[in-house]
Amino acid sequence: MLLALATTAAMAILPATTLRAEDSSDAIVIPIHNWSSQIVMSHAIGQIFEGLGNSVEYVSTDSQAVYEAVRLGDATLEVEVWEGAFGASFQAALEKGGIEDVATHNAITREDWWYPTWTKEACPGLPDWKALNECAKAFATPETGEKGRFLGGPVDWLKHDQEKVDALGMNFVVVNAGSAAALWAEIAAAEKNKTPIVVFNWTPNFAEAVWPGEFVEFPKWEEGCDKDPKVGPHADKVYDCGNPADGYLKIAAWTGMKDKWPKAYATLQKVTFTNPQIAEMAKLVDVDGMEPEDAAAAWLKANEAVWKPWTE
Repeated sequence: MLLALATTAAMAILPATTLRAEDSSDAIVIPIHNWSSQIVMSHAIGQIFEGLGNSVEYVSTDSQAVYEAVRLGDATLEVEVWEGAFGASFQAALEKGGIEDVATHNAITREDWWYPTWTKEACPGLPDWKALNECAKAFATPETGEKGRFLGGPVDWLKHDQEKVDALGMNFVVVNAGSAAALWAEIAAAEKNKTPIVVFNWTPNFAEAVWPGEFVEFPKWEEGCDKDPKVGPHADKVYDCGNPADGYLKIAAWTGMKDKWPKAYATLQKVTFTNPQIAEMAKLVDVDGMEPEDAAAAWLKANEAVWKPWTE
């Protein structure tokens, strides 16, 4: 009897978080976008959560609107917050509240105009953007006439390529691909005849290993270049610069996750991937042809030493 009373008293003074250790049985909602590394990483983290006993649901979500969805709790987390593509949307959501910066990957990101190395034969002055502009006709197609064609990413990635073309007075027409797969298909097609091509690309992803190339060097990114005309080389223009060359890659989560799924949240805080690891995830889908959920399972099986400590 005395032992029971002592145990009850000890429990009474424990913090509430200690007593509420179990995760909710409700599904953790993980958003899926339209590029391979994000899809595979989402499934990998989801499968880790399932190994902890959690239920997981994957929902296709717009890559810009997702931050509002997470903020409102309609989605639980976002595994790939790219500074260049989504930093503004993420920051806007942070300022409203309801979403938090949970972790930062070891990976360093860059997203900008890119070309495969064979393109230099048609435009030797690369990677300088001015040299690219002088070579614009080498990139012309029937749909762009005398101007060069730049193949951008999907419209919802909001890379402001048209604003950059306008600000720098470039002789290029921006054409948007429908998906990451469409970008890879264009590069592969150009490779057959070594056709000059300039496209939107990013690191980390598998493409840098398959098609060696370089990013175009625009005027260096400065904070405010996208908002303040006084920042950058043209005093009356915004977006007259390149994107950050050493951007962050973060993980975001709904602020309610820590209370509703404390075990999964504690694991998520430890998650971090490197550039080679993320490139390998994308390769399993884009080169090896695996389904994303199978690619995630294969990656987890081959890399237990990487992720198992996150669950401890």
